Order: sequence, then structure tokens, then C-alpha cells
Amino acid sequence: MDLGLKGKVVAITGGSDGIGKAAAILFAGEGAKVAICARKIDGVNKALDEIRKAGGEAFGMAADMSSATDPEKFIDGVVKHYGRIDVLVNNAGSSIRGPFLETTDEQFKGDIELKVFGAIRCSRHAIPHMKKQGGGRIINITTVGAKQPGASSMPTTMSRAAGMVLTKSLSKEFAPDNILVNTVCIGLIKSGQHDRRANAAGTPLDKHYAEMGKSVAMRRVGEAAEAGSVIVFLASNMASYVTGTSINVDGGNSGVL
Repeated sequence: MDLGLKGKVVAITGGSDGIGKAAAILFAGEGAKVAICARKIDGVNKALDEIRKAGGEAFGMAADMSSATDPEKFIDGVVKHYGRIDVLVNNAGSSIRGPFLETTDEQFKGDIELKVFGAIRCSRHAIPHMKKQGGGRIINITTVGAKQPGASSMPTTMSRAAGMVLTKSLSKEFAPDNILVNTVCIGLIKSGQHDRRANAAGTPLDKHYAEMGKSVAMRRVGEAAEAGSVIVFLASNMASYVTGTSINVDGGNSGVL
């Protein structure tokens, strides 16, 4: 099946690991031209090697999405390298959470700068290019916790909820320009972050994920490529009439639609 992604330019923040890298590899497999960024250039270069091995054309750079200027530099770099931008995946982020009374202003500010302002700034600079070329796609990566926050779940659930508001608002404003904006709400998905926690605890990865999976309705933790596949779908011709919506990728764990 032709998803209509061949030759499309896809920019992914936080693309050196986990869901971002998995999505980049899947896009490359569909013939898209991929651009990724992350804070550390070593991770970016390793991911670029994997993307190219998948048969894709790839460009990357170091960029910190919590910076006031790096999001613009990334988008400008993508357009300078490829001449356009068709798809933006705002994926950069981390999971910072803890008891409210123990969470500092700096932690709240840092999380909002990275996840909310990073997505705002990238979108702000990508949208004019998309308008000029007749359309595009923006896919914001959030979490199911944005819909169903629990105790001691901030600041990440708060910043992810803001990402959902950004998604809906942008989808309304730019639908006439054929710019479709959606969000993928992530549940428990294998990632470098979880791997590092297991290693720090001295727990074998298989055992670590098996324990985590016990809390999931499907009794397993999702693969990064399973989330990446949904991202690719939203960027494809198959989702040409889908905007302003969210899709849970959580193994059925959430209690909300």
C-alpha cells in the first residue's frame, strides 16, 4: 500500500532514541526524507546511521528544544537542507514526575520549556513553510496521563495536557490551509529512559519490562515501532481527513477515550 510519503520531508525532534528514532526509521522505509535532532550529536549520528541503513535519506543536528533559539535553527536547517518541510513530529521530552510539594519551580519551568515551548516554537517556524507549499502535518507526542492524570504525576502530565490544547487549537486555526494537526498519547512504551532505569537498578531488561507490563491491559509494554506506526499513519494519505484528534497508544490501559 502506498502511503504517499515518498519524497516527503519529515522533521522529528527527539529523534535519536525511542519513539522518535523508530518513527524516523519507519518513515525512511516509506521513502521519506528524514531530519532529526536531539541534544547530543553522538546520539543523532548513531540514529542517522540506522535510518540510512533502512534505505532513507537522513539529515540531523544537535538542538535543544528547551532553548529559545534551537527550535528555529532546527526548522531552518531542515528547510535549507531539503528545501521544504511536510511533516513535523514534536516528540522531544522526558518524563519528570513526583510529589507536588517536592517539585520545584525549576522542574516545572524546565518541563514546560522543553515540551510546550519546544512544540510551540517548532510549529511557529514550520507552519509558514507548510502554508506556502499548500499543506502539511504536525503530530504532537503527548501521553495518556494528559487525559487522566494521577497523583504525583506533575509536571509531565500538565505539560502534556498543554500539548493536547495546542493540538486542538492549531488544528482549528490551520485546517483551511490543509495543515492537519493531531496528537499521539503514549502509554508504557520501551525506551532508552526505561532501559537506563533498569540498568541503574541492576535489573535485566526482560525482567524490568515484564514487571512493568503487569500493569497494562495487554500485559506487555509496547514497542517503540508500534507508536511509530501510528505516527506514520497520521502523516500519510490514509489520514487525509483526520485532524484535531488524539490516539491512545497504551495497550488499552487508559480509562479514557
